[in-house]
Amino acid sequence: MPAPGERLRSLWRRLAPLPGGKIVFSWLLGRITPYSGSIGARVQELEPGFCRVALRDRRRVRNHLASVHAMALANLAEMASGLAVLAGLAPGVQGIVTGFTISYQKKARGPLIAECRVGGLEVTAEREQEATVSVTDGAGDIVARATAKWRLRPPPPPQR
Repeated sequence: MPAPGERLRSLWRRLAPLPGGKIVFSWLLGRITPYSGSIGARVQELEPGFCRVALRDRRRVRNHLASVHAMALANLAEMASGLAVLAGLAPGVQGIVTGFTISYQKKARGPLIAECRVGGLEVTAEREQEATVSVTDGAGDIVARATAKWRLRPPPPPQR
């Protein structure tokens, strides 16, 4: 069975160029990871070490202050981090989030974009990797910044 990053890249390469393919990819991702899928975000771009995810502002993700809920923003940021990191890992490398911080800069209203770019995903020994995410609104203002801390582990050596 291929590693998660390989499956993501393969599925993205097949679906993204097709009409409605990014929507189908995002829907499938939500089926694979139901909690992340609960906010209905759409993956706009995905490549090794980079992801851009969009979230529409609608009642389902709002709080009582008529802005996007803090946890919907955190979910969006974690999703962008996870896709960027996993899509950038070599086959067999395992990754898991071990920490997550987020700071909110202003109320989030309107369409939102979360972007994560992370480099240095070559893994030769177990180590930590930080992946930062910026969430911006339609005006390009940063509404939140997040950092996911990942524990990365290389594949086990082949058995003889």
